[in-house]
Amino acid sequence: LNNISLEIKKGMLAAVIGSVGCGKSSLLMALLGEMRKLKGKVKVNGDVAYVPQLSWIINQTLRENVLFARQYEKDDYDIVIDACALGPDIDSLQNGDLTEIGEKGINLSGGQKARVSLARAVYQDCDLYLLDDPLSAVDAHVGKKIFEHLIGPHGLLADKTRIMVTHGLHYLKDADMIIIMKGNYSALVSKKTSVVL
Repeated sequence: LNNISLEIKKGMLAAVIGSVGCGKSSLLMALLGEMRKLKGKVKVNGDVAYVPQLSWIINQTLRENVLFARQYEKDDYDIVIDACALGPDIDSLQNGDLTEIGEKGINLSGGQKARVSLARAVYQDCDLYLLDDPLSAVDAHVGKKIFEHLIGPHGLLADKTRIMVTHGLHYLKDADMIIIMKGNYSALVSKKTSVVL
């Protein structure tokens, strides 16, 4: 990454787009302080939650995966579960959210793992959310619900700062800022890399 200058204000939704391999995930890693900086500065205010592309699941119950050692507050927990569209999944599990999730989430689908990982980040109640393509592993209708109820301008995180890598161009209309890592919007649309607005 080089020659990047941006300021994202509190409460904004910034969408990061670009072709595969152009540095979208690297931008998030740089903001996390996980990339060696050769020059310049990175300033992040407040607590940060990061949701990686590949979901990280611990060998515990679904609830413990969401709480991640935080105190269980039923009302807050239920709101997060609903916003992440996990209610029907929990209802289908033998012991609900107290069902043990196997090593690396072996007994969950890719979409379920992504939503558990997202719920974990949201339950932490941070100031800044770095979301690395969080809706790519879920069905379109589930992704739409999660965006509307959680990430979008009227969602649960609306007053938080959100930086979301996405290939879903249909989410861009709700972004306060669009960061194009390589190329321009016309080039991305002409390649038909995603749904067009």
